[in-house]
Amino acid sequence: MRVSVVGTGYVGLVSGVCLAETGHTVTCVDIDPAKVDKINQAIPPIYEKGLEVLLKKNSGTHLFATTDLRTAVLNSDLSLIAVGTPFDGSAIDLKYIREVARQIGEVIRDKDSYHVVVVKSTVVPGTTDDVVLPILEQASGKKAGKDFGVGMNPEFLREGEAVEDFMFPDRIVLGGIDARTQDTMALLYEVFPNVDKIKTSPKTAEMIKYTANSLLATMISFSNEIGNLCSVLGGIDVVDVMKGVHLDKRLTPILDNGQRVVPVFTTYLEAGCGFGGSCFPKDVKALIVHGQDRGQPMQLLDSVIAINERQPQQVMDILKRRLPDLGQARIGILGLAFKPGTDDMRESPSIPIVQALQALGTTMKAYDPIAKTEARHLFGDQHITYTDSLEDTLTDVDAVVLLTRWPEFKGVPALLKQIGQSPLMVDGRRMLDKADFEHYEGIGLQVA
Repeated sequence: MRVSVVGTGYVGLVSGVCLAETGHTVTCVDIDPAKVDKINQAIPPIYEKGLEVLLKKNSGTHLFATTDLRTAVLNSDLSLIAVGTPFDGSAIDLKYIREVARQIGEVIRDKDSYHVVVVKSTVVPGTTDDVVLPILEQASGKKAGKDFGVGMNPEFLREGEAVEDFMFPDRIVLGGIDARTQDTMALLYEVFPNVDKIKTSPKTAEMIKYTANSLLATMISFSNEIGNLCSVLGGIDVVDVMKGVHLDKRLTPILDNGQRVVPVFTTYLEAGCGFGGSCFPKDVKALIVHGQDRGQPMQLLDSVIAINERQPQQVMDILKRRLPDLGQARIGILGLAFKPGTDDMRESPSIPIVQALQALGTTMKAYDPIAKTEARHLFGDQHITYTDSLEDTLTDVDAVVLLTRWPEFKGVPALLKQIGQSPLMVDGRRMLDKADFEHYEGIGLQVA
């Protein structure tokens, strides 16, 4: 198929590059000429594992980028809308969705052939039917379902694993206003013949996305609440507790050969310093407001957000207890991105922690394998130095605070022994063995 993807952010670019890899001819559209030039030069404007390889492979053959939306839509069979939907605290902002829908509608007015417009951006239930479709009809002067199709196709991409998730999906949700739209969308994904596909309405497709993210966020906050109780009770380590919970065969099934299957979702049932990123906080908050506006309180999800927003304070409480004069302390920060595999700093638990330490005048050295540039834009240089190595970050500090699960941080115990130092280790992700440290504290653990 010929596909136009409007918006080359995290979702749009990954989707466009991966669709090109599966054999479609894809044109990515963005208003930023610099970003378009980078894509056409096979230089990814964002970091995502595996993206650069596929971009170099397909750029100029199956993948193109342009600022010309009109030409891209005229020369494609299906358009994916993948622009941002920021949350302003009271609702998601649909201005980009509205504008792109209007522009695509104006192009459809001049198209003789049937065209399908698919929302890929995460939008609250009802947006495709009640916002996008009417704008398309008004701008085109044509009728949805007769002259063009309208659909919603949510993404389930984990940052840091987005290319893998797209190329090896666990499900594909095809929300269309009619069978013709759904069938056209299905053609886009026929290269995944063995993947479960759900054909449904746009509104249900939108709700599936929000429900999936809200469930995972709830699992994290549940684990953190249990961890916080463990730290108060004393004599209990939440790591041991959750290990025992994970062994439930309903969570980790045992095969006939005796081998235990450990699904990836169990990683969401681990205590830490909170979730962040562009999806979970925004999506859960948006669903809360969406329910409240319709007279349905979302009490559970309210608690999920409240727990998460308080969670970084657990790290600060440990530091204040162990280092009462934080203004004179030297602290190494390990990890700034909200999760490993990405440079995304949005809603990262590191933000309130680093900013609180800056306000206290704490001297910090911070290390993240990828997010250094993003962090400097966010924090500046006040009381913080951005290091280029793990060893430099661990040297001559009073405490080390681990905030992101980068795999290389597994080497911290050995490196500390090598440099002959034993600072307080504050493990905000509980990824290290407490037995490897002389001075160790972590989420969900009370140390006498």
